[in-house]
Amino acid sequence: MRTLKLTKDSQKNILESLLKRSPNNYTEYESTVNEIINNVKENRDKAVFEYTKKFDKADVDASNIRVTEEEIKEAYELVDEKLLAVIKKALVNIRKYHEKQLQNSWFTTEDGIILGQKVTPIAKAGVYVPGGKAVYPSSVLMNVLPAKVAGVEKIVMCTPCGADGKVYPSTLVAANEAGVDEIYKVGGAQAIAAMAFGTESVPKVDKIVGPGNIFVALAKKAVFGYVSIDSIAGPSEILVLADETANPRYVAADLLSQAEHDEMASAILITTSEELAKKVSEEVDKFVEVLSRKEIIEKSLENYGYILVAEDMDEAIDAVNDIASEHMEIVTRDPFSVMTKIKNAGAIFIGEYSSEPLGDYFAGPNHVLPTNGTAKFFSALSVDDFIKKSSIISYSREALERIHTDIEQFAECEKLTAHANSIKVRFED
Repeated sequence: MRTLKLTKDSQKNILESLLKRSPNNYTEYESTVNEIINNVKENRDKAVFEYTKKFDKADVDASNIRVTEEEIKEAYELVDEKLLAVIKKALVNIRKYHEKQLQNSWFTTEDGIILGQKVTPIAKAGVYVPGGKAVYPSSVLMNVLPAKVAGVEKIVMCTPCGADGKVYPSTLVAANEAGVDEIYKVGGAQAIAAMAFGTESVPKVDKIVGPGNIFVALAKKAVFGYVSIDSIAGPSEILVLADETANPRYVAADLLSQAEHDEMASAILITTSEELAKKVSEEVDKFVEVLSRKEIIEKSLENYGYILVAEDMDEAIDAVNDIASEHMEIVTRDPFSVMTKIKNAGAIFIGEYSSEPLGDYFAGPNHVLPTNGTAKFFSALSVDDFIKKSSIISYSREALERIHTDIEQFAECEKLTAHANSIKVRFED
């Protein structure tokens, strides 16, 4: 891995390089995505079936687009029992974690005034699960369980099928275990459009969540406003903050855990130790030679892999907060003390035995995280993403009478006389 001294210039250059990976910069695909969305919006099922044939080579129609109970039963027979057991364990951890995020409605009463907040789950959620190059049952759990905990009435899932019309068995099993109500064999931008506008077969939803390729990301961006979305996710990224006490082999392994996702993934080590920087680079080279996704990892590291050597921990922490990584590991002498100074990160992993994949699969916190520096203002997917909060206001006549002239003055200041009149008429002689 390339090793650089951390300076204001190197930090600025790296940030500019990382931000180029944002879906907001892939405008050349927008016309294609918009064409797909408009076609689905206008022609509904017909467009969905045609795109599924074109992109996935599958013959899908109204009779087989929805996954059947028989297909789900078949999936259970194909999934290894040990994997099923792990899925069930992870499900328990994820559900328990998200149950702690639940919010209750609340009300206050004082002198004829009732104020409050009513919490209501959204009615229908749509979950997109990628297919193609890899299978992601973990993404099923992470996107579905917060919605279930929130109390969403109906959860619809769309995922691509193979040319044989089959969906990955582990995806189906995870969806069934998590409580998905309906599963449809459709992927890509056409799936996002189908859930956003509805077709004869695929129901319209209120919110769409889930990762996908650039076409899926841009489709979610395009339909935002017709429905809500979780985020427009960019490529995966990891940042490890380490000092001389870190195990270089562990650090190297953790960096590569994200570099293997795709050629656009980013893996960065920021350290105060030149010796550690050297050893991590050596360990990375060793691992790359034996890992199965060698070519992807090499491209990822070539494009967006860095080892940055800082003068001291304060300088390193400043850079960490500026980069605002999706995944951030702290492997230092006193990691909990360092953690208190981290302001911007999607998920923070503390200590040498809290490797990033622990969060991807099992620990419980959500792995749907802000990317491309958006951890400065976005959070992990949570129960909050599947609820709405309505303000409650109730005044008695006596309570309104005490302050009605104040409201009237405010309205008149803004030259909104109908606003003022709406209050005045209640106290006319």
